[in-house]
Amino acid sequence: MGYQGRDVEVVALNDAQYLVAACDSCGAIGEKELDAVKVPWRVTGRMTARVALLEVLAVGAVPQMLSIAIANEPLPAGEEIMKGVREELKAMNLLSLPAAVSTEKNMPTEQTGLGITVIGLCDQDKLRIGRARPGNSLFCLGLPKVGTEAADPEDPDILQGIHLIQLLNIPGVYDIIPVGSQGIRGEAEALAQAVGARFGEDSQCRLDINKSAGPSTCLIFTAAEDIELGDFGKLPIHKIGRLEEDGGGGLLTENED
Repeated sequence: MGYQGRDVEVVALNDAQYLVAACDSCGAIGEKELDAVKVPWRVTGRMTARVALLEVLAVGAVPQMLSIAIANEPLPAGEEIMKGVREELKAMNLLSLPAAVSTEKNMPTEQTGLGITVIGLCDQDKLRIGRARPGNSLFCLGLPKVGTEAADPEDPDILQGIHLIQLLNIPGVYDIIPVGSQGIRGEAEALAQAVGARFGEDSQCRLDINKSAGPSTCLIFTAAEDIELGDFGKLPIHKIGRLEEDGGGGLLTENED
């Protein structure tokens, strides 16, 4: 089915549930000779798993299984990448999630390559896509970081799964979108267009809203004007703007690609 501006695929499984899929790929980030960004493979695995899990959780789905495609040898790359994946699953209380794993056993490789897919289930009345409306405020949770800036999975400035789960339980929070390479502005404008509004940037916001957020180091969300967000510890929260009326209109549409 697909949704314009969202990195998930949504298919009706039956009259009551949706099947939700999200994936993330990571290339040239790891410990191989030709990798452009040098980080431990454990970080490669953990951050790539985090992106796909966040995408599924953000629309209200519950992860059911993973598919992990490692374009490198089982040892040491595959083993170390899987350590990172398991660390992220443990941090989200999902360590028992079943996973199909494949590694490259025929050819030598000189760059790290990884793809992770997460499949989830969502009750149709709990799907969090297209709930925002003109007049809602737009916030950013976490800071956009990319490359070596995002090399620490425990960085207090970046989004983790526990933060998203906390956000899902706050009344008055509507659409939640992890930010990637499009940056905050790209995601905000796509969201606004999808619900027939336009993104009005907050002039007081000092975030670089054009910067890539790499492995989803932050997210944006829409909320009621009078929302009480509670305590997210040291994780930064910024109001980035609001959804404003757009005379041209624009509705949630299916992807065409």
